[in-house]
This record gives sequence, structure tokens and C-alpha cells, in this order.
Amino acid sequence: MRMCNHTDKDDSLPRRCVWVNGPVIVGAGPSGLAAAAGLRQQAVPFVIVERSDCIASLWQKRTYNRLKLHLPKQFCQLPNFPFPDHYPEYPTKNQFIEYLEMYARNFDINPQFNECVELARYDESCGLWRVRTRVSAGGSEVEYICRWLVVATGENAERLVPDIEGLKDFGGEVIHACDYKSGESFRGKKVVVVGCGNSGMEVSLDLCNHGAKPSMVVRSSVHVLPREIFGKSSFELAMLMLKWLPLWVVDKILLVLAWMILGNVEKYGLKRPSTGPLELKNTQGKTPVLDIGALERIKTRDIRVIPGIKKFTRGTVELLNGDKLEIDSVILATGYCSNVPVWLQETVLFSKNGFPKSPLPDGWKGKDGLYAVGFTRTGLSGVSADATKIAQDIGSLWRHNLKHYKKQKVPIHRRCIATFQSKGP
Repeated sequence: MRMCNHTDKDDSLPRRCVWVNGPVIVGAGPSGLAAAAGLRQQAVPFVIVERSDCIASLWQKRTYNRLKLHLPKQFCQLPNFPFPDHYPEYPTKNQFIEYLEMYARNFDINPQFNECVELARYDESCGLWRVRTRVSAGGSEVEYICRWLVVATGENAERLVPDIEGLKDFGGEVIHACDYKSGESFRGKKVVVVGCGNSGMEVSLDLCNHGAKPSMVVRSSVHVLPREIFGKSSFELAMLMLKWLPLWVVDKILLVLAWMILGNVEKYGLKRPSTGPLELKNTQGKTPVLDIGALERIKTRDIRVIPGIKKFTRGTVELLNGDKLEIDSVILATGYCSNVPVWLQETVLFSKNGFPKSPLPDGWKGKDGLYAVGFTRTGLSGVSADATKIAQDIGSLWRHNLKHYKKQKVPIHRRCIATFQSKGP
């Protein structure tokens, strides 16, 4: 590493420019870690930048205490590193975090923490990516210059907060599900949970278990499936059937089995979509709810299902059907979104919503050395598949470049980073 510590009289916070032989990976969640591990195995140098102060910040800082993996561990492990044998079939939040930390140590992955990417753009004049970050401590800037850029910020980078009339004037506690940890502090309170996905269901169940009185907003249709069917994971069973049967047939079978096990959920206010659960997941990214006990509490009315919200007033919520409820708190289980459009200047691979334009399985690679991992809406199994393809693709290009340099008899180091000051973008 060569460092040039110049001082510019007109700039109190000079920008360091860092040349990276390999790719820059943005994000140190499971997606970024999987891509980094694959590159490590390909002997490709890389730099991984992370805006938080830890790996997998979503899991460590923005999840509730009772969270477990919804799928069996064999479908959630990252490439080339299985879960420990003593882990249960559905690892807890803390066990999954422990697994990711072991994964990072095993592949010697050391992210640059507390660096938030402000801008990434492809510089056609030199054929390289310029990635500008701001360091939390002191606010200084760093610009990474690289041949390849791997976007691994994922589907859940930023919380989604709906614009509901009167919410700001409600007066009671209003939090997003990412700030919810336990129902203990809500004991005895009347709580409206906005959202009926897996998070909404589990938060409502946790509130019940801690003596709160939750009402869950179900504004649209939702598929509810048992987590296990005949002792086997519903997801695993679906994957097995898809090897032999078309998707629409598997959807029909899943719905029949769900009706046999759960009964008719529509009479409890949970209307099913007309599109099957797997087709809906593939086409719109909407994940079916895997029930782990919330449905039973809905049946006993411990969790009240209510229709969409018209507006909030002080201490009250008015529903679309005209009913008014006096409540104490609101929890927004309204999901997350990608933040890629905020910082990436690119319009070929990514659309305006921050997801790749190309459908599966082609959304992992763009032009000019741009890659995406963690945007398939297929969970950790999709992350692993894309990370493996990305590492192999970059590895192939890396080896080709090495041969080219050797033919020219130009010395090249395995990892060489030069640092110097720059005043402009």
C-alpha cells in the first residue's frame, strides 16, 4: 500500500482515492459475505464496504428477538460452509448471526465498516467504476476505483413507511417492525400491527404471548401455509414436487394440503389471492406466510384481524369499514425496499425500484463489470446461487487479465492498493 498524505489548503476533508485490483462489494450482509467468500476461493482480491459497524446489520440490529429462520437450515446456508450439526432445524436469530460471523472468519472477510456509499458510477473515459463513500467517523470521503462492482445491499436496505392520514398526529407510540424487539413493553396495551406478512404475523403472535391486545391490518389477500406438512418443510416439499410437476400443479397441491391442515382461513379475514403461492412469489416477489402459531391465535380472537385503515386521529384508528378503535400503539410491519437508485448511477441492470430488470435467472450480471446479488426474492438459496456465479465470472476474467499482464512481463501483485488525495469526483 502506498499512501500520500497531502494537505489541501482549500479542503479540510480531503478525499482518499483507493485503487482496488479486484471488485468492490457494497454491503456486508449474507449476500456480500457469500460473494466475498467465492472471490476468496478464486484468489481474487476485493474490498467490501459496509455502512454499519458490523456484518449483517439487518439481522443484528433490525430484527425482533423471537425471530427464527423460516426455512430449514440446509436451504439457508451460504456456499461452501454448512451450519454446525448441533444447530436446530430452524436456527434462531442469534445462531444465524453466529454462523455469519464464523463464515466471515473462515474466509478471512474483513469489511471496511462505517463507510456509506454516496455515489457509484462507471467512468467511460477510463473503463473503471468510481465508488465514493463517506466514513462515519470524521466524515472524510474515500473514492474506490475498480474494474468490477458487486451490489450486495439487498432487498431490505431501507424501511418502508406508508403515508397514512393522521399517523403523525396519532399521539401514541409508532415504530417500524425493524425497531421492535419484544412484546414485553406492550403488555396490556392495544396495538395495531399494520401488515400481515411473516413479520406482521410473528409480531402479532409475540404481542399475544406477552399479554398485549394486537389487531392486525389485512388490507389485501395473503397466502398462509403451514410451515411443515407431514413433518417436512413446506418449502422442501414444494422443491421436491417441482422436480417432477409443473408449478401450477404444485401450487394446487400446496393449497389443498394447506386447507386440510389449517382449514378455511378466509372465514377469519385472510382472503387468499387468486394466483398460487409459488407463482405469486416468482412473479411479484410476495412471500407466503409460513404459520408458526399466529393462525391459532387468530382463530381464538386473541389476534383481531381488521380491514384497511382510513385514517388515524389522536388515540384512535378509523377503519375502511367505518369502525373506530381506541388504541395505544402502532407497529408498522410494512416491509423494506432497495436503496440502490439513491447511490448507483446506472440504468441498464437496475430499474427505478432498485431491482434488476431481467427476471430470474439473469438478473445477476449487467454491463461494464456490474453485478447484483441478493435481489432475486428467493431467499438465501438465491443469494448463494448468484454469489457463486458472480465469483466464477469475475475469477475467470481475473485469471485472463493475469495471463495478459504476464505476457507483457508487467509485474502485478496479488493485492495492490495505492492511496492518494483528490479534490474532485
